Amino acid sequence: MPRPALRLAVELDGDGAHPAAWRRAAHAPGELLSPRRLARTAAAAENAGFTLVTLDDSILPPASGAGPVGRIGAVERAAFVAASTSVVGVAPVVATTYAEPFHVSSQLSSLDHVSAGRAGWVVGAEEDPSAARAWGRPLVEGPEALAREARDGVRVVRDLWDSWEDNAVIRSVATSRYLDRERLHAVDFTGETYSVKGPSIVPRPPQGRPVVLARQGLVPAELTDVALVGGTTAKETGAAGDAAKAAGVPLAFAEIEVALDTPRDTARERIADLERYSPWEERPGRLRYTGSAEGLVVLLAELAASVDGVRLLPLVLDEDLSVLSRLVLPELFVRRLATRPLPGTTLRTSLGLPRPASRFATATTLVREETR
Repeated sequence: MPRPALRLAVELDGDGAHPAAWRRAAHAPGELLSPRRLARTAAAAENAGFTLVTLDDSILPPASGAGPVGRIGAVERAAFVAASTSVVGVAPVVATTYAEPFHVSSQLSSLDHVSAGRAGWVVGAEEDPSAARAWGRPLVEGPEALAREARDGVRVVRDLWDSWEDNAVIRSVATSRYLDRERLHAVDFTGETYSVKGPSIVPRPPQGRPVVLARQGLVPAELTDVALVGGTTAKETGAAGDAAKAAGVPLAFAEIEVALDTPRDTARERIADLERYSPWEERPGRLRYTGSAEGLVVLLAELAASVDGVRLLPLVLDEDLSVLSRLVLPELFVRRLATRPLPGTTLRTSLGLPRPASRFATATTLVREETR
C-alpha cells in the first residue's frame, strides 16, 4: 500500500534560519517588520504549495549583537497572514511556560475562527532565565519543569477548546436564547503549579481543536497531533519519526534547515559569506541540508518512508524560498512525493487528521443535536 504523500511546512520568522540572514535579504532592514514583507513571503509560500507556515516567537528579542532585532508577536502575525491568504495553514509558536493557558486558548481559538479552520499551534518553551524576569514570574528551570508546564498548558488549552460543545450558540429567536447553557462546561483543572476553572470565552474553534505541533518529548503523545523530529543524519531523523509514531503521535514532521544553491551562488558560498558575521550553530533535533535542489528532493524522498511531512527552515528566506518554489516543490508534486492543500479545506483535513469531538459531549447532547 503506497504511503501518503508528504505535507510541507516552512518557517517564515525573520529573514531566515541564519542569525545574519538579514545581510542577504532583498529588502531594507527596516522593512522586516512591515505587513507588506510578511504578506509577500506568506503569499509566496501559499502559491508554492506549502500546507503550513509557522512563525517563531519569544518574549525575548530574536537575536543579539549588531544586527537588527525585533519581532511582532507570532499570534498577531498569524492573524494577519490568515487574513491575507486563503489556503495555507498558519501556526504560531506560543509557549505556555509563563503565559496563562486561558489567554493562549482564546488567542488560538480566535485565530482558528478568523482563518476559517486553518490554525495550528507550535508549542514552545521559554528556556532562557531572562524570559522569567521579562514575564515577572518565578523561574521554571530544567527539562522536567519545562515539560510539566507544557503538558499542563496544552491539556488546559484543549479542555477550554472543548468547553463549548459544537452548536452551543443557538441564536433562538423563539426562546430569546443566544446560548444553550447546557452545552457550556466548566474546566476544572488542578496541576502542580496552578489551577483553572470555568469555560472559555470563545466559542469552539471550527476545527474543534487547532492542530497541535510540538517537539518530540516536550508534550505527551496523546496531546500532540504532529511531533517535530530530527537528527544529525537522515537515518536518525527517520528513526525519530518512527519512534514518535510508535509512541502514538498521529503524524511526525522532520525539521530540516536548508541552504540551497542559487543561480548566483552555491549554498556553501552563501553560508561562508554569512559566517563572516555570525556562526550558524547546529540545533539539536534538526537535520541540516546544504546543496542543490535536486539533492534536497532525493533527501525528502528518503525521509518520506518514515515521516509524514517536513518543516523546512530556509537559510535566507528571500533566496531559498524562491528555489524551493521553482525547483523543489514542483518536482515533489510531479513525483507525487508531496501534496498541496485544497482550497476550502481546514488544516486538519489537509493533514488527514479527524475533527475531534468535544470531550464534554455526551450521547444525550449528540441526540439533541441530531434532532434539532
